[in-house]
Amino acid sequence: MKKIGIIGGLSVESTIEYYKILVKEYNLIKGGASSPLLIIDSLDLEIVRNLMVENSWEKVYQIILKSARNLEDAGAEIIIIATNTIHKIFEKFTMEINTPMISIMDATAEAIKEKGITRVGLLGTIFTMQSNFYQNSLSKYGIEVIVPIKEDQEYVNTVIWEELTHHVLTLESKKGYSEVIKRLKSKGAEGVILGCTEIPLLITQNDSPIPVFDTTTLHALAVLRKAIK
Repeated sequence: MKKIGIIGGLSVESTIEYYKILVKEYNLIKGGASSPLLIIDSLDLEIVRNLMVENSWEKVYQIILKSARNLEDAGAEIIIIATNTIHKIFEKFTMEINTPMISIMDATAEAIKEKGITRVGLLGTIFTMQSNFYQNSLSKYGIEVIVPIKEDQEYVNTVIWEELTHHVLTLESKKGYSEVIKRLKSKGAEGVILGCTEIPLLITQNDSPIPVFDTTTLHALAVLRKAIK
């Protein structure tokens, strides 16, 4: 298989989930004590987050680019960014990286299309919900993306940064997210993208009245299929 390079640490919780999914699914395929060839370049989330808050995306881009170069130097043959928000600069990023990369938006869009869904809600960090990279990517698949109202966006974002990135999982936040999803459904959403790689730690299909799309799992499985192929 191809050696997988992971740009991680954004946050550590989601990076752990990527690692667990990749190892478990690879072992199910290969059996025995098999585990995939992986390299992780773990970044400092605090530095990256502060730059995003300052809207210093060019500096964020340079940090991610350096991480990808580190992975290439270490022998990575396929690379993924283990987070949603940084995919804001994915298109620009792929223009400078020779190593194949897998987009979290494409992996998610393909799963949504398989369900026959054409209108989905999007949960994520405030940076993700207020940007248009998901809308632009999914529109190519004929999928419309809608986001929560401003108050719900702020609530979802706060839970991500103050709880989920620290693996704090509460029943109160689970109920709060479920209510946000219900309001997205009332706006016409046929499904909901868990567009922050920590959200699947809190929300599963049992917590939603509409299909959920776990971007962490979808992305990890997409890169594994590519690496094995």
